[in-house]
Amino acid sequence: MTNTPDLGHLTVLVSGASVAGPAVALNLARYGARVTVVEKAPALREGGFAVDFRGHVHRRVLTAMGIWDDVHDHQTHMGRQTVVGADGTPRVDLPAEMMSGDVEIFRGDLARIMYEHTKDRVEYVFGDSIATLTDTSEGVDVTFERAAPRRFDLVVAADGLHSHTRRLVFGDESRHLRFFDHYVAGFDIPNHLGLDRTGRVYSEPGRAVVIGNYDGDPDRAGALLVFRSEQLAYDRRDVAAQKRILAERFAGMGWETPAVLKALETADDLYFDAIAQIHIDRLAKGRVVLLGDAGYGATMGGMGTGAAVVGAYVLAGELALARGDHRTALAAYEARIRDFAKGCQKISGNAGPFFAPATERRIRSRDRMYRLLSSRLLAGFFKRLTEKAATDIELPEYPA
Repeated sequence: MTNTPDLGHLTVLVSGASVAGPAVALNLARYGARVTVVEKAPALREGGFAVDFRGHVHRRVLTAMGIWDDVHDHQTHMGRQTVVGADGTPRVDLPAEMMSGDVEIFRGDLARIMYEHTKDRVEYVFGDSIATLTDTSEGVDVTFERAAPRRFDLVVAADGLHSHTRRLVFGDESRHLRFFDHYVAGFDIPNHLGLDRTGRVYSEPGRAVVIGNYDGDPDRAGALLVFRSEQLAYDRRDVAAQKRILAERFAGMGWETPAVLKALETADDLYFDAIAQIHIDRLAKGRVVLLGDAGYGATMGGMGTGAAVVGAYVLAGELALARGDHRTALAAYEARIRDFAKGCQKISGNAGPFFAPATERRIRSRDRMYRLLSSRLLAGFFKRLTEKAATDIELPEYPA
């Protein structure tokens, strides 16, 4: 389309600078909007889990954003991951396209790419966060923990599954978070298995240990721990307590678990959270809108990064079509993205049982199923199956 709308009159505050925040900032900046991104961390978060993109929709969006080549240049090139027995004997190979999509990149690298594309056009404020929001007919009056109060035309909550901004406007997290009977943890460990862009998955009933090397570093690997559990009460800021939980839950487990737990003792990058999803009746309220994990997130397995990037593209595109009219744009964004996001969430509900089946029988059944799906005969079907949710959206021709 020609006659590209100019959103230079639109001021937008984005809460969160992980993935969804820089993604919407990049898309809005293409239309000239004046965007401020506030992030409570003192700087961009480095590293993090590897995230993947798959199918033509993801490719179209990343290309329109101008970062497709950059993402490819920083991809992990992760290979197969192998399910093993207690003695390390291979049981079944999980193809790279199943676990890593068409292209895979570390979350921190993706955030850095989008930041580099926007830093000259977008205001980034690190080490601060939103304190209060007051939605008025003229805009949203925002106070910050540190900075002076300001008014914005629109506020985008892109601050993750446990969004503080969402809580201020849509109520306590307990109203929206659905727990899926499992917890997940991740941290760096020494690469004592000598892995090179490959991974190993070991499961016992209700718990799993995954060791993978994603970047070819001969000295470093990543550990992923998944376990089935009732919902736990713990302080999300108390890392020592989280380490105790993991040590207790994985005590006595076979394979390389003792070495992983030993590395956990000194790990300084522990990620620990419930496997959960956000389900909320609406994605927008007044001039405040939820994007990515804050509105339709899943801890793992739901292509949350892909959904966030597509959502950012749609939100900015609808604002451009509506020439900044937030009522029209937010209604169109919600209508277009809701079913797509639900489809991505649907597959994430299987993440816990996939890694940590509840019984030995279910472990054997999982292995048989994936041995069949990864066979040459069903390779094409399997690829289409993994792309189905990622491509289940019709994108309009937004202004270039």
